[in-house]
Amino acid sequence: MSDLDQLTQSLARNLKRWRGERGFTLDALAARAGVSRGMIIQIEQARTNPSVGTTVKLADALGVAITTLLDHEQGTQVRLVPESRAVRMWSTEAGSSTTLLVGAEARGPLELWTCRLMPGEGTTSDPHPEGTVELLHVTEGELTLLVDGLTHPVPAGTSATFEAHVPHGYRNEGGEPTVFTMAVAIPPVR
Repeated sequence: MSDLDQLTQSLARNLKRWRGERGFTLDALAARAGVSRGMIIQIEQARTNPSVGTTVKLADALGVAITTLLDHEQGTQVRLVPESRAVRMWSTEAGSSTTLLVGAEARGPLELWTCRLMPGEGTTSDPHPEGTVELLHVTEGELTLLVDGLTHPVPAGTSATFEAHVPHGYRNEGGEPTVFTMAVAIPPVR
């Protein structure tokens, strides 16, 4: 797939996702962005590659950065955040601190889980509703994250986020327990 094809596919997927997240109809987004309904349909179906100006108008109307609309790592892709990329928000000389491990743009119900998997064990999940996002941070061992048929090793100290509207699961393929914390953000029912 060429870079242009990848960009067109990413924009189609991300525009549709964010329009759904915001609860905008095609007509509502067209009015907010000053872009025709037909153009939005063509973009969402990956049948056109719009101008930068049109893409900026759509991003502004959705309240997201243009990079969010063009990011080919959005969608069902998994984003791993190594410990070195976590953001220390504050700390004291005595050792207190808060660290933002990973974030995602989502709204609706939010669940926080703690999970422990013994060696050789795992669990799977059916797809959640469109727009559901999971964030996790591994504190012990190494987690094997399965998302839409692909595996992603997530070692201790690493965080990850992914859209969970596809089949997914968690496995411990190592020889020691794996412990991780997980947050699940579920979109509101419309």
